[in-house]
Parts: sequence; C-alpha cells; structure tokens
Amino acid sequence: MKKIKYPDAEMMAMDLADILASELNDALHNKERVTLVVPGGTTPAPIFDILSGVHLDWARVNVMLSDERWVSENHARSNTRLLREHLLVDQAAAATLIPLYLENETPETALPQLSKAIGPLLPIDVLLLGMGQDMHTASLFPKADNLEDAFEPNAPLLLPMRSRTTPEVRVTLTAPVLHGAMKTHIVFTSKSKNKALKAAHKLKDPMLAPISGFLKGSTVHWAP
Repeated sequence: MKKIKYPDAEMMAMDLADILASELNDALHNKERVTLVVPGGTTPAPIFDILSGVHLDWARVNVMLSDERWVSENHARSNTRLLREHLLVDQAAAATLIPLYLENETPETALPQLSKAIGPLLPIDVLLLGMGQDMHTASLFPKADNLEDAFEPNAPLLLPMRSRTTPEVRVTLTAPVLHGAMKTHIVFTSKSKNKALKAAHKLKDPMLAPISGFLKGSTVHWAP
C-alpha cells in the first residue's frame, strides 16, 4: 500500500484526476476499450468535475460504478445521478455508462442481465474506491448479509447487499472483480477516516473491515 497525504481536498482532486487520466490514457494505448470503475458519494465529485474536462478518447472508455443503491436515477441518493452530473459531462460525455440498476426489477431478477453486460468489460483497467467511517468500500459493509459470499474466490460478478446501517438495498461488484483491477486507488477525506484506515490495516479482516481486503497494491489518497 502506498499512501499520499494532500494539504487539502482541492489539491487532492486535481492530482488524482491527473493520475486517473494518465492511467486511462496508458491503457488506451494497449486496448481498444478500457474500463473505469468509480465510487459514488460526495468525496469523488470534485475529482469527477476535473476528470470530465480532460482530453481523452472517452468514446473508448466504459464507466461503471463500484456499487449502486437500488433506486432510480432521479432519486437524490442515486450514484448514477451523481455520475451523470459530475463525470459524464464535457469531454467525458462521450464515455459509455454501464448501469448497475434496471427500472422495474428487483436486484435478484436484474443481476443476470447486468452481469452479462459487465463480464466482457473485465478486468477493470482503473479502479477508484471510496471508504466509509465503518471501513466499508463499494457496498461491502461489515456484517452485511452477503459479505462473506462477496469475498469468495468464485463469487459472482455482482451481489445484492443489505445492511442495517443502510436504508436501501444495494448492488455491488464483488471482491474478485475489484481485486482484478490493473490499477487501484482509494480516496477519502478527514482524519477520522484516516484513523479508520489504520485500524483496518491492523485488523486485516475483510469481514470486520472490508477495505482491508483491497489495501495491498493500492494507492491511498487522503486529505484532512
């Protein structure tokens, strides 16, 4: 694990957007299409605002969320809505969004169709993960109903996830999919989350601290 501390969130957003763009550009030199996987939430939005304006061959980039709440795009808590507002604009409007939600379906009935679209796009070329105060990442929450299954080596590409700490059912990419990423970055802000990361690193138990399962080989970016 490599760790980079920034003086503030603005500097972090500028630097990380540049790193992600550079890695995507490198991948585009070697493949016809590349896959970028990103988190939802408020922390990455400033990164997306900058990244969206970078000149890349975005028409060859697939963009996918690491996880999504099972709500429609017009819902205030939709991660897809955040992507459309902050990343899939300007230059990046040419990218292809790979959905993790289907209208009028339940997660269980939608997963086969969603997974069929995701499979050919793997492995992930560039992965950006977030982290919660509870040490979750994507929708891999401590004590969530399918957490153990999500970390199995033969886990399906996607699983529904229910947790007492979250009001909505979620759908998440599973650990093997995330582990397969060529480049992995983790981003968060606040000293309290930095303490949580240190605790996760010490625990080394994905069942208690899911983020700990993705620290090896990753670059952590954080700002107080």
